[in-house]
Parts: sequence; C-alpha cells; structure tokens
Amino acid sequence: MKHARSIAVVFATGLAAAGTTSAQDMYKSGVGGLYTGLNYTFVNLESGNADADVGTLSAKVGAMATPYLGIEARGGFGVDDERIGGVDYSLDNFFGGYATFNLANESPITPYAILGFTRVEIEASSVLGTATEDETDVSYGIGMNMEFAPNLSGNLEYMRYYEDGDAEIDGLGVGIQFNF
Repeated sequence: MKHARSIAVVFATGLAAAGTTSAQDMYKSGVGGLYTGLNYTFVNLESGNADADVGTLSAKVGAMATPYLGIEARGGFGVDDERIGGVDYSLDNFFGGYATFNLANESPITPYAILGFTRVEIEASSVLGTATEDETDVSYGIGMNMEFAPNLSGNLEYMRYYEDGDAEIDGLGVGIQFNF
C-alpha cells in the first residue's frame, strides 16, 4: 500500500506539472513541454539461477516542468520471451511514474537521470504450470535524448526496474519521442 501511495504522489505531481507547463519552448527538442514516445527495451530478468533476456514495447507520456525536470508515466508489455531449460520466461506488463532530471545544454544531445516507481508482472511457464509474480519497486537509470528535428528526438536509456535480494530486472531501451 505504501508503494501505491508513492505512485499516486508521482502521478499527481506529474499532472500538476503538466498543468503549469507554459507554451514557450522549454525543451530544445520540442516546441512545448508535453511529449509522448515509444520504446523497445531489451530486458534482463535475473532470479536465482535463471537469467533470461526478453523484450518489451512501451509507451510514455510526460511534461517538462522546467528545462531540467520532467514528469512522466510509462506502461508496456512483453513482446519477446525466452525459454531456458523447458521454462518460458516473460515480462507480461509494467507501468510506473517517474521524474527525469535533465542536463539541458546547447548540443542536440540531452543526458538525463530518471527516478520513480515501477510495477512489474513477470511469468514463468512450463508443462508443470505457470507462476506469475507482480512487484513494485523504486526504479532508476540514465539516458540521453538526441534531437532529430524540432518535434522529434530519439533516446537511449538504461534502467533498473526492480531489485530485491535474489531478483533483478534491468533494461536497455531505444525509442522515439514526439514533442508538442
């Protein structure tokens, strides 16, 4: 329940920031402060002896509250599973709320750090049955946006979505972002 409240606070902050975003060009790769995007992420699931590489497709929507701070929500689902020893591993779906801390500069590349909460649902299935687990954790990472055109940019990002004593979910994502 504590994580649900934290996610609600991140989303509420994002909505408040989106409402106060001005119409001026706050982010060099867009005309305004609002953006949306699509990402493909190469995800590594590690749990005990299992080490599976799966793929996800996700969408994001966000607002640049300032040139240095963005608030966004993301959601996605698995599109590529891996079979190891007769067991299929997949990341069924995930969603979360995040803050991005951008190093705004004059070049077409903007590095950033990202911090937030992610809820993940993972699945392992075999002839013996299916096991599904969903967890929420603090997520963090680094990335960079690269401006292609005034309203279009690409991004590359590493993110640690989930971590506990014997499980980790990491991802390397590539994507495209549309700015409004």
